[in-house]
Amino acid sequence: MHPRTRTTLTGAGLAALLALAGCAGARDGGDAVSAEPTPSGTPSDPAPSAAVAPTGPTDPTPSSPAGRPARSRTPLPTLGPPTGPPRNPTDARKANVLAGRITRGGDGPCYGLVTDDGRQYALHGPGKGAFADGTTVRVTIGPADPKVDCGAGTPATIVTIDAVR
Repeated sequence: MHPRTRTTLTGAGLAALLALAGCAGARDGGDAVSAEPTPSGTPSDPAPSAAVAPTGPTDPTPSSPAGRPARSRTPLPTLGPPTGPPRNPTDARKANVLAGRITRGGDGPCYGLVTDDGRQYALHGPGKGAFADGTTVRVTIGPADPKVDCGAGTPATIVTIDAVR
């Protein structure tokens, strides 16, 4: 027998046991559910008089168990539609970190960088390494040195630069 089938049959047997135990207890005037379960998973009453069909979710008026209040039929609150786009960016980025392609490379100290959104930067960084044109890099920048002119673009000083693979 497949383990899933066995679990399903055991679950069905448990449901039948609970239904029959509830009926037997109501008929005898005793507890609705026996305190001691039987090891075989069969009801303690060997010959029940009638089978009871369990009520399912299709029952239009489900009754609540004794001693418990009925569930409210009021729908749960939900969020309404948004009133518009967010006013501030939802994915905060550091203003001093850039990513883009080297357009004027070499062994420095001046480099040209174009970011994905088309902004051009003129970067200055002596001793930062050699980067070929087209290399994708991530650059942390600082304020530009006013004495240095590295060409077209927004001037900035390189703090760190790393090639992105």
